[in-house]
Amino acid sequence: MKIYLDGNYVPSEEAKVSVFDHGLLYGDGVFEGIRVYGGRIFRLDQHLDRLFNSAKAIMLSIPLTREQLIEACCETCRQNKLKDGYIRLVVTRGVGYLGLNPFRCKNPTVFIIADRIELYPGEVYRKGLKLITASTQRTNPAAMSPSIKSLNYLNNILAKIEAVNAGTFEAIMLNAQGHVAECTGDNIFIVRGGKLETPPVSAGALVGITRQVVIELAAKRKIAVSEPNLTRYDLATADEVFLTGTAAEIVPVSSIDGRIIGSGRPGLLTLKLTEDFRKLTRSEGTLIGAK
Repeated sequence: MKIYLDGNYVPSEEAKVSVFDHGLLYGDGVFEGIRVYGGRIFRLDQHLDRLFNSAKAIMLSIPLTREQLIEACCETCRQNKLKDGYIRLVVTRGVGYLGLNPFRCKNPTVFIIADRIELYPGEVYRKGLKLITASTQRTNPAAMSPSIKSLNYLNNILAKIEAVNAGTFEAIMLNAQGHVAECTGDNIFIVRGGKLETPPVSAGALVGITRQVVIELAAKRKIAVSEPNLTRYDLATADEVFLTGTAAEIVPVSSIDGRIIGSGRPGLLTLKLTEDFRKLTRSEGTLIGAK
């Protein structure tokens, strides 16, 4: 496997980042996870918009232009003969010293991984995912904006530990007010009365790319979408629940904290949106092109 690292394509075993890189020392950096379908990079422009916005929010200067990043992502796929898979694009603060001051890091580090991914087993998509509600609260948006997709994921990891210890793959995270924020790595939607509802960014939800795609697909089907504050009660009494994420795509939920959701199987609207999503991913995107 070849990794893009600061302008070079190097074997994965030679792709090394300094122990003094502030991305490692402090989680100081930003990233994007991006999907590749049939030789096309899906929603690359939107991912780069979010990357540059995240970097701007933390005063991190990305040392490549948008066009250079597009080419680097495409070339990393070409180097690895990847037509279906996942891209991880990371920009760290770079090498610094053993102190917090980010302005002593002169050269940001950029690396890109292009590989295959399977976040959940196929059975989950056929039968639905069992969720728990984590006791770990989502970081307060006033302390750390959920719109910043940073390398600091410890909050999510603590909730993920709870999910794994409970024998499942995912956990719902609530904010300090008891409202639903998101899952450890995915956004969450409910279906109620034929309408979609998903937590607002103000509750602690990331502005997910797949989340936005689902909202667009719902609009095409003339399905109303709103972003109210949701509680555990709303989830437990929903007709359907599903998760969205770049790596996960659209994941039906069968139960939450032991409570069966709907019929306990993937719901009709979830299945329709999944079908629409799969068609879309095969029809648009940035062409990787031939090597």
